[in-house]
Amino acid sequence: MSRPTDEPLVLGIETSCDETGVGIVRGRELLVDEVASSMDQHARFGGVVPEVASRAHLEAMVPVLERALAKAAVDPADLDAVAVTAGPGLAGALMVGVAAAKAFAYALGKPLYGVNHLAAHVAVDQLEHGSLPDPCVALLVSGGHSSLLLVPDVTGEVTSLGATIDDAAGEAYDKVARVLGLPFPGGPPIDKAAREGAPDAIRFPRAKLHDGTLDFSFAGLKTAVARWVEARTDAGEPVPVADVAASFQEAVADVLTRKAVTACRQHGVTDLVIGGGVAANSRLRALAVDRCAAAGIRVRVPRPGLCTDNGAMVAALGASIVASGRAPSTLGLPADSSLPVTEVVVRLGGLPAGEPAQDDHDPGSDGAHHRHRRDALEDRNDDELDGVQRLFLLGRRSRYRGHWFGGERRLHDRIGGSHHRHLGRLFGLRGRRGRAGHVVGGDERLQVGRELRDELAADFR
Repeated sequence: MSRPTDEPLVLGIETSCDETGVGIVRGRELLVDEVASSMDQHARFGGVVPEVASRAHLEAMVPVLERALAKAAVDPADLDAVAVTAGPGLAGALMVGVAAAKAFAYALGKPLYGVNHLAAHVAVDQLEHGSLPDPCVALLVSGGHSSLLLVPDVTGEVTSLGATIDDAAGEAYDKVARVLGLPFPGGPPIDKAAREGAPDAIRFPRAKLHDGTLDFSFAGLKTAVARWVEARTDAGEPVPVADVAASFQEAVADVLTRKAVTACRQHGVTDLVIGGGVAANSRLRALAVDRCAAAGIRVRVPRPGLCTDNGAMVAALGASIVASGRAPSTLGLPADSSLPVTEVVVRLGGLPAGEPAQDDHDPGSDGAHHRHRRDALEDRNDDELDGVQRLFLLGRRSRYRGHWFGGERRLHDRIGGSHHRHLGRLFGLRGRRGRAGHVVGGDERLQVGRELRDELAADFR
């Protein structure tokens, strides 16, 4: 049965940090949002450990993918496209998701879209509130990002207006929670403690509030809280945790909402979208609604479950991109931990899909810039992959029903093409000996062959 082009069925994969997410959407209808978090494994460290996150993604990817397909009652053959977070994020974690998405898309013969994590946080609002206003301003607040974006078109036209120059807001929450003896991650426990405290009990600093920019800075605020608590402790006085939490939270929400309203006014925009994990914070949501109402600005915030990292947001952005008719990524898609928000859809060298090719040989051209960036990304991915393989792939029996990430079998049915060699490298098909002595991938680099494609396709039929 054919579907309207504005209702594509898209599967999205998210592995930029510590959540392994798989979501499936049909147009703007959410069919399933399946997430496996490794947060408990990071809690004792007080923060996300990249190597631990990458290993957890490897272990969770196939089960999460299978659960999502089963819950949505979707036949993989009916999918119109596969979308995956290509960046920004943790390099090793991103590569797990990108490799899995390549295998899935290649096995099924479906187009692959490598998308921007930040743009996906904006696009997910469409699953709850419909089409995004054109244009809108987006305030993205999470453990790794605090950004203001101008979004005329979430599928390809996003401009950065401001960002944090040091700690992100979510990072400051985690560090302050640790100072107060609250559990990790710090957002929910601080929000809960703040409900019993007075937001005006302590006047903590509001950095860059009146500096004329739309940038943020939360490192000084975090330090101010730590020094205040330290002074109370040294004086032998009790620390009023609820008041500290409420006052800290007020300072963060004050700066974020004031600058968001300023951004809307400066650009003549009447719609503000808030996304990211910190968007689930009750004080930020309430203050944003109050200040936007006073300024004549409509505010849209997804429900808390869609604010944190998830596969649904990647699928939502992918569906919008497919409906817009933009070209897909290639199988040479790299994982780019520092992918700029201006690149919503990326291909091999970071060239946004749908843009015309330019002269690679002209040193001053954008084409040459993207070619150099592509080469640098490929070199960096090879170096980082060596580390990932040492951690996860070599000397152990990795499997995808016997052959996930290379497995025990040599694949002799080779096909040519540089993108297949790149995919083979991501899948661990290298002629190197693991700690247990067996050779992973044979005595030479093996390319992904038709056998892998056919067996993966059969597994998902």
